[in-house]
Amino acid sequence: GMSFLNLVDIDAVYGLRRNTKGYGEALEAFDARIPEIVENMQEDDLLIITADHGNDPTFKGTDHTREYIPVLAISKSLKHPTHLPEGHFSDIAETISENFGVASTGNGTSFLKELN
Repeated sequence: GMSFLNLVDIDAVYGLRRNTKGYGEALEAFDARIPEIVENMQEDDLLIITADHGNDPTFKGTDHTREYIPVLAISKSLKHPTHLPEGHFSDIAETISENFGVASTGNGTSFLKELN
């Protein structure tokens, strides 16, 4: 199965409002729960944590900024940490497709093999 979660408040309440203190605290609160999630994962589960856009909460204004998005991929089958190359949103979609054994999206490059 697949779960898709959008933690919109980190961005909408803190990031886009340029509340750096709240933004940092919200990220730390989420980060603190990641081990709990990983502990409950099965060997073949894949957790991908990303964002829909980059954000610099110290930038003036409320528009999106040009930072790269984070992509954290966590799996118990990943035996050695690796650095993923710069890529595209479509690479995430292609990785999910390959992970579930469904037809290729035809766009992007899966990074699943780098995780196994």
